Order: sequence, then structure tokens, then C-alpha cells
Amino acid sequence: MKNASARALWGDYLDKHLEHAFVETPQVEYFCNNEQDANECAELVKQGIKRATSHSLLGIQYRKESLPKIGDFIVVTDREGKAQCIVRTTKVTLKPFFAIDSAYAQRQGEGDKSLAFWKKVHWDYYTKELEAFGRLPRESMIVVCQEFEMVFQRQG
Repeated sequence: MKNASARALWGDYLDKHLEHAFVETPQVEYFCNNEQDANECAELVKQGIKRATSHSLLGIQYRKESLPKIGDFIVVTDREGKAQCIVRTTKVTLKPFFAIDSAYAQRQGEGDKSLAFWKKVHWDYYTKELEAFGRLPRESMIVVCQEFEMVFQRQG
């Protein structure tokens, strides 16, 4: 883990959870593609409001990344890379964009938490993400719905 802030937070977590000393090193990530949204989403996770994130399967494939798995840890950072908290994946579901429902949009916890808001911001996000690969989002494209629980943050 190259990020010193994330490494320190993970170390603090392991001090209290030795049972996870041998798990795979967590990913270090921020949400969204701009500073304001990334920082806001990190706050929403810390408050227990944001409990899910949504990746496009195409984006994951083009970047040659692994699909998230139940039990994966992620050190969530702000856009500048300062570690905010640690989450652990509890559920991963693959769904077409058109099949996302309002309950999932609510778990995502962003904006007004409505399905309409979720669809608009994610359509815009996927458009920008896939543009680099010469692709466009489609209603039938597969979304990787990753749900998580916040398991650690520093107090104070």
C-alpha cells in the first residue's frame, strides 16, 4: 500500500482486529470523478448513509481490474488521498442499468437518494468513464452493485 495515510489507518484497524492480519491488502479508493463529490461521498460513508457503490462492468474490464468480492476491504479516501475510513464488501450483484431499483439507489445514499437522481448521475459518470474506451453507456449495460459496511474510522 503506497498511500501512507491509508497504510496508517489500516494499521490502526489491524491493531484492534488481529483476525484480519492475513487478509489481502485492501484497495485504496475514493468515490466519484471530481473532488467535491469524492469528499462528500467519503463523509456519507463515515455517517453510515452511503452503503453502496456502482461500477460499470465494461469499465472494470477495460481497466483490467478484478470484480469486487464479498469480504474485500477498501480504505476510503478523500480526493487528495487522505484516509477517511475502512469499509468491507457485504454483497456484490450484477444487474443491467435498467434493473436498478429505488431501494438500491437509497443504499447508495447520494443526492436525494432517489432512483431518478441515481440514474442521472450514474449515466453521466458512465458516459465520461466509457468515453476513454470509445464506448457509450446503454440501458442494458451491466452495473456491478457493490454493497458494504463501514467497519473502522478514527475517533476524534
